[in-house]
Amino acid sequence: MKLLVSALEPSANLHLQHLLKELPGVRINGIFDRRLGEPLYGMDEFSVMGIVDVLAKYFKGKEALHEMTALAAECDKVLLIDAPAFNIPLAKALKERYPKKEIIYYILPKVWAWKKKRAKKVDLYCDRLASIFPFERKFYNRAEYVGNPLLDEIDIVRNIDEKKETVAFLPGSRKGEVTRLMPVFKAVAKELEGRRKLLVIPSFVAPEKVEEWYGDISAFEVIYDTHEAVAQSSFAFVCSGTATLETALIGTPFVLVYKARPIEYKIGRFFVKLPHVGLANIIMDFEGFPQLHPEIFQEDVTPENLLRHYETTDRDRFDAGSRALREILGYGSAQNVAKMILSV
Repeated sequence: MKLLVSALEPSANLHLQHLLKELPGVRINGIFDRRLGEPLYGMDEFSVMGIVDVLAKYFKGKEALHEMTALAAECDKVLLIDAPAFNIPLAKALKERYPKKEIIYYILPKVWAWKKKRAKKVDLYCDRLASIFPFERKFYNRAEYVGNPLLDEIDIVRNIDEKKETVAFLPGSRKGEVTRLMPVFKAVAKELEGRRKLLVIPSFVAPEKVEEWYGDISAFEVIYDTHEAVAQSSFAFVCSGTATLETALIGTPFVLVYKARPIEYKIGRFFVKLPHVGLANIIMDFEGFPQLHPEIFQEDVTPENLLRHYETTDRDRFDAGSRALREILGYGSAQNVAKMILSV
């Protein structure tokens, strides 16, 4: 079988990597990480850095859409992963040109957060909708819950050192997030004297860029594996993003923190009307469970507030909530998506 794949983002390619283990003999073409094969375009060609780059990527995207549509003629099925700004127009072009070719959308657009009209387009242009959150069936008529990819990818058991408490600091994966949070994290670390303090730095940050992004990190022990850092820790401070759901599933109590430029934050809150930002809290809310972890934003992200949550968080309550979250999600998604692809 030949599969046309459109995976433009690092997280999508991590999920794709695990999926391919369940698809022996399947050949892929399209857009994905070069480490996974020989793509038409590498994922790296669509990373965006600044407004000039946005314009360049717009024209590259138009070109890629036409080339992907032509390439689909040689493929048996199509797999789209996340990236709705590109993948929905691609699905439309593919369905118009090849009405009988099956299109599978994996990691559906987050219409429960914003741009609800996208649900109708996905339903119109795609044949099978592989959902990674059970509650998405409320928003997509034909969504099939396949499990959550993080339950395939988290293969570590929490193991904390009872003799010396360890605290993990995860300031994010974008330079702006990191530079805004690190002064607060350093002030918190200073107050946690005697504890082991782990700073998670993404592996893609070049050594010569570490000082520019993080400044003086002599107070921390650097670690490059998020799962390993969180599993060793009795508590964590985590920048908003997928890492918050990973931390919740591993079972480490944490507080979500986020500082953006004021205008960016206002725009985001204007469009996204959900009561929570963290994925774990969003899932729990949709399923009728109480909030799992605290969320602190903007000017409230202070050393005093972070230390207060560190000291007052109910660890036993969090542990029970983490187990409930795992039960809600149930199982990993790779095997079920593979069955979907291979089915006749």
